[in-house]
Order: sequence, then structure tokens, then C-alpha cells
Amino acid sequence: MPFSRLFNVVGAHAEGEVGDVVTGGFLDIPAKTMHEKMLAFWTKHDQIRQLLLNEPRGREAKCANLIVVPWDPTADAGFLIMESEEYAPMSGSNAICVTTVLLETEMVPMREPSTTVRLDTAAGLVVATAECKDGKCVAVELENVPSFVLALDLEVNVPGFGPVLVDVAYGGMMFALVDASSVGQRLDDFGRNGAALVELGERIKQAVRATFTPVHPENPAISGVTNLVFTEPLTAAGDEMTGRNATVVSPGRLDRSPCGTGTSARLAVLHAKGLLDVGKVLRYRSFSGSEFIARVSRATTVGHYPAVVPLVKGRGFITSFQQVVLDSTDPYPYGFRVSDAWHNVEPSVLPEHRRECTRIINDEDGTLFESPK
Repeated sequence: MPFSRLFNVVGAHAEGEVGDVVTGGFLDIPAKTMHEKMLAFWTKHDQIRQLLLNEPRGREAKCANLIVVPWDPTADAGFLIMESEEYAPMSGSNAICVTTVLLETEMVPMREPSTTVRLDTAAGLVVATAECKDGKCVAVELENVPSFVLALDLEVNVPGFGPVLVDVAYGGMMFALVDASSVGQRLDDFGRNGAALVELGERIKQAVRATFTPVHPENPAISGVTNLVFTEPLTAAGDEMTGRNATVVSPGRLDRSPCGTGTSARLAVLHAKGLLDVGKVLRYRSFSGSEFIARVSRATTVGHYPAVVPLVKGRGFITSFQQVVLDSTDPYPYGFRVSDAWHNVEPSVLPEHRRECTRIINDEDGTLFESPK
């Protein structure tokens, strides 16, 4: 048999961030909750993520979403979010990609002018409302999981740089948020200073991890800062606020979209600081100019934390229809990473329970090593 694996994949992006959707090639994995389903897949089937996202089939600026049977009986579909270094409990750009693909491929029936799609994620139920016209998913607004602040103005010491103030908030993933100007940076169009932002952002992220470990009060398995958001001050434009961000994600790159979960975390911080009222619109832009339209739907609580329910709206687009295969004689069944593109290839942050290895090539000295099994 020439191919040992075959996956049907619909290519997609949401406001520039690639979030391909795997619609065939894997049967469901049994578990009691979606979060347990995510961990079970990570533990037993992580070679699929590596095959799809590592080179030569993938690249560092890419995510993939696996459609699975939902655990929540009220959901239309469940999905697992596969990123370069981890499985994310929730991702706004990926949820927009999934909603767009489900509707435009008719996996979920489309109704015009609006279709509601209930998505089961490892972070909880996310309700997507899609604007639909002429068979096209024009835009998707997500009612995300409740978001909340775990620390404001936390001082961390960044080796070789000095003290930095960060806010820590949950928006479906754990984020550290830093005012770019406070660390001598600005958010240039199309990431002209992207390499500097990534290098500094990864250093600040590690300093936060060494100082503070945020824990979700309702699911302790969700803990630790995952991504870092550089922000700029908001400006008023009529009844709206506008702002820009650059989100540094592992293994050392910028999110091409404004980052939906990062936007949710920013809403929680702004609301906690009294800078954004319920219902007021935030137009949140990435370095590439793409935009999410966001607002706080209502206030709530998560455990003992005051929280908000975010609404985040953006556009998704299908880019391709693919069959990704694994040749049974291919020498790279789990792919590889070369440090000219994968800037943070040290395997120190890889989960201990990952069973299959990733081949990592350091192009500076040609060293080849493997992450722990």
C-alpha cells in the first residue's frame, strides 16, 4: 500500500491566520469531556499534529483543526485545535475557520441571512453566529467562553532586560499582555520589527512563567501563560475604540490575525481597568491590518474571578481542498523543524506526555536532535 495515512483537509484562514480544517481521516476518540478528549488525542495520536504541521507538509505559521464528535449534546460539532507547540483549549481564528468550513461545505446546513453553530471546545461551548449570503459565510461572530483577569501590573524580571509590567488574563488560553511602548517597541505595519517583537516576547513569556502560574479555577489542567500580546493604547473613534496588537505565539512567531482569544483577554483587562464598558465596540487590528470587531456582551463570574462574556467578529475564507498523505516509505513521518524558520526549536517546553518525537535541525551547526519520547 503506497500510503499509510490519508487526511481530507479544507484549507482556510481567518483574517490572515491559517487554520486548516481536517474533515476526514480520523475516527472520534472517546472521553468524558472535550478537554479530556483533547488530552487523550495529544497523548495517543500526536503524530497526526506533527505530520500535518511540521515540515515538509506544514510550516510554523499554521494551525489545523480536527472535527470530532461533540461531548456537549447541544453542540453541532466539536473540534480540537492543533498548534505548532500545543493543543489550544480555544482559538478565535480557528473557530471562525471551522464555522466557515462547516457551513460552506454543508457539513452543517446554512440558513440565510444568519446561521447559529454551536461548537464544543476544550475550553467549553462557543456559540458562533454566521452572517450568510448566496451560500457564502460573510462573517462570524463568536460568543466566547467567559474571560477574566488573574493579575494586573504584575512585575517580572526579564534577564538581560530588566523589570517589565504585565497583565495576565484568560480568554480561552492564558495570556500575558504588555504595553509595547513600555518595553521600547512599536507595532509597525506588516511586522517590520516582527523579529524583535518575537525575541523579546518569548523572553518576557519565560519570565512570566518563572514568576507566576495562573490556574483556571474551574479546570486546573488549564494553567500557565501560553501566549504574549503586545498592545498599544486605544484611541476613540466616535462610539468605538480602536487599537492594535501583536501576539507572540510559540515556537516564536506573530499571529497573523488579531488573535480571538487574545482579543477576549484584552476585553477582560480593559473592563477590569474601567476602560471599556459593556457593549462598547473595540476594533482590534493586527500588524497586517486585519481586524476583529469585539465587545463585552455581559459581566459574569468564573470561580471567584469577575469575568466578561466576549463577542468577537471576523471573516473566514476557504483557500483549498487537499488530501494530505503519508507515503509508507517517507523518511519524515512526523516531519522536522529547521531553526531558520522555527525560531524557538529547543524542546524544553514540549509536554512530557508527548510520545512521538519531532526531528529538529539547527541550521547554525547542522545538529540534529529529537524531542523526548
